[in-house]
Amino acid sequence: MLRKVEHQVQGYRTHDGAGVSLVRVIGFKTVEIFDPFLMLDAFDSTDPNDYIAGFPMHPHRGIETFTFLSKGSIIHEDHLGTKAVMIDGEAQWLTAGSGAYHSEMPQPAERMLGLQLWLNIPAKDKMTAPPFYHGVINEEIQTFDLESGKLRLLAGNYNGHSGIQGKYLPLDYYDIFLDAHGKFEINVSGEEKSIMLFTLEGDAVISDTHVPAKTAAKLGNGDVVTIEACDEPIEIIYMCSEKLGEPIAWGGPIVMNTQEELETAFHEIETGRFIKQTAKYENQ
Repeated sequence: MLRKVEHQVQGYRTHDGAGVSLVRVIGFKTVEIFDPFLMLDAFDSTDPNDYIAGFPMHPHRGIETFTFLSKGSIIHEDHLGTKAVMIDGEAQWLTAGSGAYHSEMPQPAERMLGLQLWLNIPAKDKMTAPPFYHGVINEEIQTFDLESGKLRLLAGNYNGHSGIQGKYLPLDYYDIFLDAHGKFEINVSGEEKSIMLFTLEGDAVISDTHVPAKTAAKLGNGDVVTIEACDEPIEIIYMCSEKLGEPIAWGGPIVMNTQEELETAFHEIETGRFIKQTAKYENQ
């Protein structure tokens, strides 16, 4: 049975960080529908003035972020002084967990095209998960030829192959390219699965529903997801995790489960007691 498209969201233009222009595709108003995906920001610009102000050092708690760059370059730094550079086709996984500080500074490029996903962390793990960073570099990304394109495995599993794994919630994250009118099918069963696709470049037909470019599509229950390009080649991002169904208390860069926990986090930021555990970083 096809996993049908139940919701489509294109979001709205906004500014974040020190003045970065982006499209907030999903956020506060969609947390129940897209659970456990909290936020999806999309950026696509040929004007560096839209993004070079970047995201200076800031805190996170209670979430994991997965940032993907189809095109462009971003410098990551964290509260331990680690520095990592992400370039075309690469990604980075940050577990904020009990508390982390980091910055993301886009560099001038011909085009900046990509996404940042916020993935919730279960309540039982939010304050015990140590901060963790992993750069998903091109050399470790497995690429699979499709009949009409290719699939790049950025995280999770695909057909028995594995990329970086989520420790608190699973995350399958595929970067899929299809030629014009190309078709592709993904078998995925289980009612606990939460599946979202984003049409990064070009329109697509997802499980028999037309989805325009720059749109997040949330799928319902079923066993199969079908993707078909329209008259132009497409790049489409596939994200799959598991529903949490937990209460959310969200303030800026902090996502907890109660208002009291949220207030505690901000008090600890103000008093310099926010960082709880030593961070672990890979691919620096």
